[in-house]
Amino acid sequence: MKEFLVYTGLRLALFLGSLGIVAGAWYLLDDTVPVLWAVVIALVASGIGSYFLLSGPREAFARRVEERAARASRAFEEMKAKEDVD
Repeated sequence: MKEFLVYTGLRLALFLGSLGIVAGAWYLLDDTVPVLWAVVIALVASGIGSYFLLSGPREAFARRVEERAARASRAFEEMKAKEDVD
């Protein structure tokens, strides 16, 4: 659960930072900031950035999910084998 919260928090921070940069740059160039376009550009930029910048936390989260799935699968197989013996 910790890995999920860390990765999600970092993704959110990266998006908010991207949004701030995009909106700030747009405001410097023009007095109005179209919020929808700023959000879309920030989503794309943060998505690309997270692919490169957040690979470590993403891999840690994936390992945790894989370990949990393996434990659940083992438990299921043990219960199934126990039923077959009965």
